[in-house]
Amino acid sequence: MTAWASWSTVARLQGTIDRFLDVTLPTVPNFPPPPSLSRLYARPGFLLRRAHQISAAVFEHECRDVALTPAQFGVLTVLSAQPGVGQTKLARALGFDKVTALRVLRGLERRGLVARAPAPDNKRNISASLTAAGAQLLAQAERPAEKAYQRLLAPLDREQQAQLLQLLQQLTGKLENDARAAFVPAGQL
Repeated sequence: MTAWASWSTVARLQGTIDRFLDVTLPTVPNFPPPPSLSRLYARPGFLLRRAHQISAAVFEHECRDVALTPAQFGVLTVLSAQPGVGQTKLARALGFDKVTALRVLRGLERRGLVARAPAPDNKRNISASLTAAGAQLLAQAERPAEKAYQRLLAPLDREQQAQLLQLLQQLTGKLENDARAAFVPAGQL
């Protein structure tokens, strides 16, 4: 029995004794109830973080044969659509901070999937592009990535899937100014 539960019991008994004996005992300290974990677990931030963890795990499981994380897949996808994009624009296209984008790029570069070089128009900026091996791996990753997407949404019917995506777009769109890292879709760079 917790201290809170025992005080609660004492308080109930005190009221009963007071009524029957017409005696007032000293009051029981007013301890707040123990924190409710159900309130924590129902918070949107907790659920979004948990959904992200599950999403990443599902993706990594489905893409284990190509050894890609969701972040790496995102970088390869943007570089495929925007060859030679600068690191800063790449980070914005994925909603990454610059350090995260650089870390992912360096890992992909070590694997020979991405090449980085000074930008032709400004030598201080670094641009990135897919190598032939990167393009080939991205093509191999398309099917498992799609399978991960389908598996993630499988618990929902089609209407719920569309509603979830619409609500997530609305939430992220309306709160974009509160994000730690800017997001600018690749087509708008």
